[in-house]
Amino acid sequence: MRAMVLEATGQPLRLTERPAPTPEPRQVLIRVLACGVCRTDLHVVDGELPDPKLPIIPGHEVVGVVEALGTEVRELAVGQRVGVPWLGWTCGECDDCRAGRENLCDFARFTGYQLDGGYAEKMVADARYCFPLPETLDPAAAAPLMCAGLIGYRTLRMAGDPRRVGIYGFGGAAHLVTQAAVFEGREVYAFTRSGDESSQRFARSLGAKWAGSSDALPPEPLDAALIFAPVGPLVPQALQVVRKGGIVVCGGIHMSDIPTFPYRWLWGERGIRSVANLTRQDGREFLDLAGRAAIRSTTTTFPLSQANEALAALREGKLDGAAVLVPG
Repeated sequence: MRAMVLEATGQPLRLTERPAPTPEPRQVLIRVLACGVCRTDLHVVDGELPDPKLPIIPGHEVVGVVEALGTEVRELAVGQRVGVPWLGWTCGECDDCRAGRENLCDFARFTGYQLDGGYAEKMVADARYCFPLPETLDPAAAAPLMCAGLIGYRTLRMAGDPRRVGIYGFGGAAHLVTQAAVFEGREVYAFTRSGDESSQRFARSLGAKWAGSSDALPPEPLDAALIFAPVGPLVPQALQVVRKGGIVVCGGIHMSDIPTFPYRWLWGERGIRSVANLTRQDGREFLDLAGRAAIRSTTTTFPLSQANEALAALREGKLDGAAVLVPG
């Protein structure tokens, strides 16, 4: 099979031919139809996440077809279409796993970080961490749902039940969670890079009530702000636009340092919290919501061999929506 391999952080991926993997007893072999390009992939490639398995095949927004089953797999079938997310394995035995917080398992392994991912023609994945998908879904359109959609959903749920929601960083996760929020009857206020009128138009086209630059004040105080850009200074900015009792939720796995800010911006029972990974329950709930809300991803496709170009486009903010690699 062909795969784009990261051999050292900070270096471009290299197109490599290697033998297709063989599934272990609880794994399935998957022929990759599409793999989304996520900002977390950038953090892995750029060395901003510690201790990746190297060499590693990145990619954790995977849609594919099961080609072979491990000897203990009963829940999936050959020929079935599945999605593979960031969370690739947990111990199932620690306090967090037993309490339904498998996203916080200290022993968890993650696709495209400690487990080879979907920037390849084939991959293996633990069958218990694959989501069955209908064959009617377009693979390239469905791929961003596997992380951008899931993390956006969990971030929104962490905010409680807000009526007015601010979203900072209008990329893959934001354009999907905007559709979910609008479907649920919430008002969305989109914050983009200064002067990024294209992203602001994109946000309004998806139902955002207002769109402006990240340093602007919205027309009214917000109940919550969701931050998807990995930019620490956005946290104190967001605190200034949420009402008393409001919350700022940081949806990324990595963020630059948050600068100091006056306590009065936090006072009034405002809160700040982070989102760590996802659970399989998040996946089941979000995929159900995505079907009911007819959530659609906006994508730009690249052939597998152009993974470096796709990552560069994401890094430079040149995409509306998400980039997706199509191995075929």
